[in-house]
Amino acid sequence: MELRHLEHFVAVAQDRHFTRAAQRLMVSQSGLSASVRALERELGAQLFVRSTRNVELTAPGRALFAEASRTLASVRAAKEAVAAVQGLLRGTLSAGTEQCVTGVDVPALLARFRTEHPQVQVRLRQANSAALAEDVAAGRLDLAFVAVDGRAPEGVRLLPLVQEPMVLLCHRGHRLAGAAEVKWTDLDGETFVDFHPEWGSRPLADRVFASAGVARQVALEVNDVHTLIDLVGHGLGVAVVPRPISRKKQAAALCSARLTPSAPPWQVSVAAPEPGRLGPAARELLSYLGLERA
Repeated sequence: MELRHLEHFVAVAQDRHFTRAAQRLMVSQSGLSASVRALERELGAQLFVRSTRNVELTAPGRALFAEASRTLASVRAAKEAVAAVQGLLRGTLSAGTEQCVTGVDVPALLARFRTEHPQVQVRLRQANSAALAEDVAAGRLDLAFVAVDGRAPEGVRLLPLVQEPMVLLCHRGHRLAGAAEVKWTDLDGETFVDFHPEWGSRPLADRVFASAGVARQVALEVNDVHTLIDLVGHGLGVAVVPRPISRKKQAAALCSARLTPSAPPWQVSVAAPEPGRLGPAARELLSYLGLERA
């Protein structure tokens, strides 16, 4: 099994399209198709279901994708380790981040890294924390800044950065506006604006409401912070959010309040692979945060 066959297979699986994958890899589409067919013949399994618009992984394809991603990540780490021994830092640093994480200025951190290590190509993906942690586990990302509630996929460590409490965010005309402190049970019957379940703060809030015996209706689900603030600002619902969101400029016209009894905090961490799978570039980036140097 050749590495280039695995690289071609992973690219098609990621793009779900042969033409786009070929363009990204800068190879001919016919050559890419031939490479995937050769891999299918070697494995004795169909890896993709092809249609006129896109391609989807079969069950054998999904199984191979996870292992192929890890294999390619290990190969990349091995090459970078050899370069590091020679006093060089090169290759690729693939990072991920959830929107509006606190405790780290991701753009500034990556800018410093690229300035100090110009031979390393920096890539960034923004997504929800659950997806980012899975990408680290599969080797598609070297590390990610996430807000997962203490649980991570197998082979992924969570290196804590900062904790923040959850607070209530509401319109100035709401019945609870102006309160310094609000009980979870006071929110019974409210209409809520919240993030999708894959976002770090959503499962945390869901568990606290459940433990408080409060059934809540999340009528408006969003996947970005500014839309959530806008919806609350128009009085369409209240939101339970990490405190940094309530301090954004866009939320200045809204009211926030502490929630009691205290809930587990919103935890921002770096999701990183086990030390043996951590590449030199990722290790260097972590050292900027004072997390790891070895």
